[in-house]
Amino acid sequence: MTTTPAIEPITADGWLSTARHLPSPNADDRPDPADISLIVIHCISLPPGEFGGPWIDRLFNNSLPADAHPYFAGIHHLKVSAHVLIRRDGEIVQYVPFARRAWHAGISRFKGRERCNDYSIGIELEGTENQPYSDAQYAALAPLVAALLRCYPALSPANIAGHSEIAPERKTDPGLSFDWPRLRRLLNEALSA
Repeated sequence: MTTTPAIEPITADGWLSTARHLPSPNADDRPDPADISLIVIHCISLPPGEFGGPWIDRLFNNSLPADAHPYFAGIHHLKVSAHVLIRRDGEIVQYVPFARRAWHAGISRFKGRERCNDYSIGIELEGTENQPYSDAQYAALAPLVAALLRCYPALSPANIAGHSEIAPERKTDPGLSFDWPRLRRLLNEALSA
């Protein structure tokens, strides 16, 4: 049985004290710091389909070696980030404070609003679109989302979307393997705790 990790309150500058902090240079100021109104769920694995290792951290910090794997040659130059990554074991790594804009969504639109990076929080799950996510990841994700909902009043459970929803022509993550009903059930439990 997986236990739900405690998520400490979010600090005034947007950091989780329970996360491992690895600040990314791929972030900037939000146009309106009070407008944090969307959570975007992504998935990532580097190399594709492989878990663990330093490569996601290296990508988000512009130090991914092009020659370490054939796949990296095509992505090592990208300047991308997410606010947090939830690893397969439930560890949360934070790259960008929530008060700042992470570069995770790209060309995107949610409920008629473009430029989702401006007003969203990006959460990456270490995984693939066709392999189930781990119990530990759901156990970490739900209390994290609950903490974000408590901290940022413009957020609501109705404004949690997959990358595929905000960029349907380009992206398919977190994929059919992501259990949205399970997240909603665990989130309801976390919010009522």
